[in-house]
Formats: sequence, C-alpha cells, structure tokens
Amino acid sequence: MTETKRCPWCTDSDTLMQKYHDHEWGKLNLDEKHLYEMLVLESFQSGLSWSTVLHKRSNFRKAFNDFDLLTVAKMDETDITRLMQDSSIIRNRMKITAAINNAKMILKIEVTQGSFAQYLQQFVKTPIVHHFENTESLPTTNSVATDLARQMKKDGFSFVGPVTIYSYLQSIGLINDHLEYCVFKYHG
Repeated sequence: MTETKRCPWCTDSDTLMQKYHDHEWGKLNLDEKHLYEMLVLESFQSGLSWSTVLHKRSNFRKAFNDFDLLTVAKMDETDITRLMQDSSIIRNRMKITAAINNAKMILKIEVTQGSFAQYLQQFVKTPIVHHFENTESLPTTNSVATDLARQMKKDGFSFVGPVTIYSYLQSIGLINDHLEYCVFKYHG
C-alpha cells in the first residue's frame, strides 16, 4: 500500500483537515458565497490554529446564516450579543463585528465592481502556483497580499491584515502553496 504524500500541516489523524487539504486548499473557487465564507473563517483563524476554525465550520455556517451576505449585513447588536453567547463558535466581538462589516463591504463591491471575485482578480489575475520543496520556504505573506490587504482596509474591510489575506488567497485558490511533492498540488 503506497502512502499518499500531502503537505506536512495535514496530519493523517485529522480527517477533516485532510478533506480540506485535498479538496479545497489551493483549489480555485471564486463563488461569491465561498469567498465570503473563507474570508470570515480566515479572519476568525487569526491567532488560532486552522484546525480549531475548521472544526467549528458547520457552527459558523449556522451562526452566520449559511454565509448569506444580505442576511449577515443586516445583523445588529442583538445578533452580536446572541453570537457572543454561542459557545459553538469562536466568541470574539471584534471578529464577529468584522464578519458583519465585511458582508456589507462585499455587497458594496458587488455594486461598484460587479463581483467580489473581480475585485480580488485585480490583484491576482490568474492563480499563483508556487514551487516550494519544504515548509521552511513557505511565506506567511507576500507583496500581493500586502497590497490587497491595504486596499481592502481602505475600502472599509476589517480584520484583513497581510497574513490573514495571504491565508485567504490560499484558501480560495488564488495562491497554490502545496509543496512540490504533494499529490494534490495540481488538482483541478
């Protein structure tokens, strides 16, 4: 039996992480709902492990109405209070407020630029595929993520620093950082 070679952050003991690694991470997905979902999840991941957030993903979907932009954009202080009491998600007021704010910002972007995907593709026209051989060479950000984070902050987004945005670009497939030996490097 041959062993499947994956990126080292994806452990054999965590099947949810494997599924995410094998089928989502680094794979281009510019569906508007997915773009918002991953922005929320990556923002909540800041300061925590991705595994922690991923294991709460279904709870986040419930808490944020399946990441429906219009519904989340209408959330108010009552909703924030309710979410702060929801132990099934990460209860961080700034991150919850950012999720609501960022839904509003994406809706604005859709009006002015057609879609959030088009907005992002101003910075990454085609997916960037890196060719790293080991984890020591993996960056945590780059100039594209820094420029995009700067513009997003200017456009009213919150909780979107360069490291978060780099991870975000990986999660939606605009950056593919699977290591060269990973059998999922070029999944389509």
